[in-house]
Amino acid sequence: MTPQDASAAALKICQMAPIVPVLVVDDAKDAAPLAQALVAGGLPALEVTLRTPAALEVIREMASVAGGFVGAGTLLTPADVLAAKDAGATFGVSPGATDRLLDACEDADLPLLPGAATASEAMRLLERGYKMLKFFPAEASGGAPALKAIGAPIPQVSFCPTGGVSPSNAKEYLSLPNVVCAGGSWVAPKDLVKAGDWAGITALAKAAAAL
Repeated sequence: MTPQDASAAALKICQMAPIVPVLVVDDAKDAAPLAQALVAGGLPALEVTLRTPAALEVIREMASVAGGFVGAGTLLTPADVLAAKDAGATFGVSPGATDRLLDACEDADLPLLPGAATASEAMRLLERGYKMLKFFPAEASGGAPALKAIGAPIPQVSFCPTGGVSPSNAKEYLSLPNVVCAGGSWVAPKDLVKAGDWAGITALAKAAAAL
């Protein structure tokens, strides 16, 4: 997969809904009902972070949910890429970007949303062929004003800001011309997941899908 094709595929996934749920799931038994609840609420693109021992099994379970597009977040190494692809991930997300990670995703035909927080990082990825990037950590890197400023000289790059995005500031990000969607964890709070309150999560997803 060329960088251009990988980036185009990532853009299509990002265009599905204004919010991509960023999910940290501890128990694989919650995976399928959580994915179903989010998809029912209008959020089909799901990022499962590789931050828990259950993450790969969670991806495997979610991959079977109709209407969902499950990606693996926190990709750091080529081994992460291969494990995520093997588990059924249809796209990947990384906090930053290294040549080894980009090579691995391209070799595995895994569309990638690579992370960038500065103009230089965005320019380097654009030079390689990536036009759809993750802006991370969004709030810590200056928030919507910083992203707007980066967009002025580099308008051909689009972003999915993630990290500190919440219902209170999501609209500010989504109003920017260089923002396609935003990543947020608030649509799947741990207490609702633990309680199995899937209707509550669907309601949060519907509100996020309407942003």
